[in-house]
Amino acid sequence: MQEVFKDFSTGGLLKIGNEALLENYGKPKQAGLYIFIRTTSNKATIEVDGIPYIISEHSLLALTPVQFIHFVEGKDLIVYQFNREFYCIKDHDQEVSCAGLLFFSNAHFPLIDLGENEQRKFNTLHEVFVDELNTEDTIQAEMLRMLMARFMIMSTRLLKAKEGFGSAASDVKLDLLRSFNLLVEAHFKEEHSVSFYADKLFKSPKTLSNTFAKFNTTPLQIIHERIVLEAKRLLIYTDKAAKEIAYEIGFEDASHLSRLFKKLTSLSPSQFKKQLAKVV
Repeated sequence: MQEVFKDFSTGGLLKIGNEALLENYGKPKQAGLYIFIRTTSNKATIEVDGIPYIISEHSLLALTPVQFIHFVEGKDLIVYQFNREFYCIKDHDQEVSCAGLLFFSNAHFPLIDLGENEQRKFNTLHEVFVDELNTEDTIQAEMLRMLMARFMIMSTRLLKAKEGFGSAASDVKLDLLRSFNLLVEAHFKEEHSVSFYADKLFKSPKTLSNTFAKFNTTPLQIIHERIVLEAKRLLIYTDKAAKEIAYEIGFEDASHLSRLFKKLTSLSPSQFKKQLAKVV
């Protein structure tokens, strides 16, 4: 089963189906779309940025367009794919509060377990989705976007509960973390200092450090982890040399990236590349 909606006026694209939608990722490639993968009564196996994950039964995984994915196996899946033109995560963040948490977060892997009550709710929403995809009228696009917003609100609530958020005080801190994550995603290739992001958020670096300590991380750690993640992606999925990668991520001196990479992975970029060759 596969249902496709295209909004020719905006270029918006929404696909809903089963594991057949993931066949295009039989070999590792960049997702290119926002993707939700929901397992039902079977497990699924997927690699994300070179790391294998087993998605347990009745779980939900969120993926971003920039991640490299490799679908290994899984059946009876429910898959949603959409592009920025269909639903812009950042533009609609006030509606769903998912940017920097469900998507583009450096703090966790957004895998959500669904209890029986949540399964029932998502099943009902899925039925409405499919029904709306077969209802062609002038408000179909807006209805589908509203349903996707509801889907993401439900998912974000569950993820917040999983991470122990929920109170007004914790939500304020979480919103600051989300905003920081989004800024890092947008600027990590050019800006590596905490002060740049603190200025953008009208906060002091100390305020950011004190707030993020509640999440067992630091602003600088988030920046460094995002830089190293990008370096890993380029080392795994391209033939670019370490010097070229360093320049692409904003380092004039490749040795600076090498030291950072080794600090976080215990390997230099060249050692990491050699290790990959052995695995292959």
